[in-house]
Amino acid sequence: MISHRLEHFTESVIRDMSQLAVIHHAVNLAQGFPDFPAPDEIKRAAVAAIMEDYNQYSITWGGKELRNAISQKAHKYNHIEADPETDITVTCGVTEALMASMLALINEGDEVIIFEPFYESYGPDSAVSGAIPQFVPLNHDFSINEEALVSAFNKKTRALIINTPSNPCGKVFTKDELKLIADLCVEHDVIAVSDEIYEYIIFDGRKHISIGSFDEMRDKTITLSGFSKTYSVTGWRIGYAIAEKTLSSAVRKVHDFLTVGAPTPLQCACLTGLNFPDSYYKGHAAMYQRKRDYLHDTLTKAGFRCHLPEGAYYILADMPEGTEMDSLAYARYLTNEIGVAAVPGTSFYHSELGKHKLRFTFSKKDETLQEAARRLEKLNK
Repeated sequence: MISHRLEHFTESVIRDMSQLAVIHHAVNLAQGFPDFPAPDEIKRAAVAAIMEDYNQYSITWGGKELRNAISQKAHKYNHIEADPETDITVTCGVTEALMASMLALINEGDEVIIFEPFYESYGPDSAVSGAIPQFVPLNHDFSINEEALVSAFNKKTRALIINTPSNPCGKVFTKDELKLIADLCVEHDVIAVSDEIYEYIIFDGRKHISIGSFDEMRDKTITLSGFSKTYSVTGWRIGYAIAEKTLSSAVRKVHDFLTVGAPTPLQCACLTGLNFPDSYYKGHAAMYQRKRDYLHDTLTKAGFRCHLPEGAYYILADMPEGTEMDSLAYARYLTNEIGVAAVPGTSFYHSELGKHKLRFTFSKKDETLQEAARRLEKLNK
């Protein structure tokens, strides 16, 4: 039974911490959603679509215009060739895209490789699909432990999940690391499921690389992305999966019976976002890099030890030295007594490595981050 498969996983601690933040009037640096508005153009496009009666079902795998635009974007930015008629499925967020992909790929007892730390849904999604998760810890600096990765592959391995840039640690996989993964996937006939939802939020001059752009991985990759983070519309739930037509056909079948289709008027609005100029994306990344630097400095002054993230909008921090509580207890203490909510590191680790870590998000207004900084000063008193 699915309930048995999920018995080792808890409900979302991230959402729990958000609720606790509301109760205690804490600054919510736990859940990764912006507290500032989406671009006016995309909001007006959503309103216009509703007023123009785009209110009924779209094509199950996404409106034709949106799929055409995603195809063009994938060619230009990701260097992936995707036929909009066969290779693109518009989904209800990347969460559904991942679940549809896993259910399309997995047979009972298959294994799925997941890098640790990981986004909290990867383990449960693997379990629900019938797979056995195999967790591969990254090194202390979040580089790949090649020996551990190689040893994780075996005849039962069906898929490997990549998240670049990564939630929770901000890791951006390098070309060499992706080539290592690609070589192993080819050798063992494994599909890479690449979650690239933070693809435009990348710092310090780094470049986003999609493993699906490698020639040898074009028929061995499902590339997932969406609109939530790039356009600050996490509640709209519009994502997509790109894969060659055989894989894509399987994903589409599962998607059809999971959700039928993504919201039609919001698909229309996301089409507007894809037509934004390059300056929007550069400005978006620059804004988040500034916020990253501010929160990193804030946490360091408060006694946390932080790895500077390379992308996404989170900082995974070691708790102040001498803290005797585990990460869950300390996260509750911060929320209840200090007034700043974070996520305990145990949400992102299968091993014990997360017991002394917290994740903070900087996807917030400057005023929000400044108030968090003011409250965190209490830790030094």
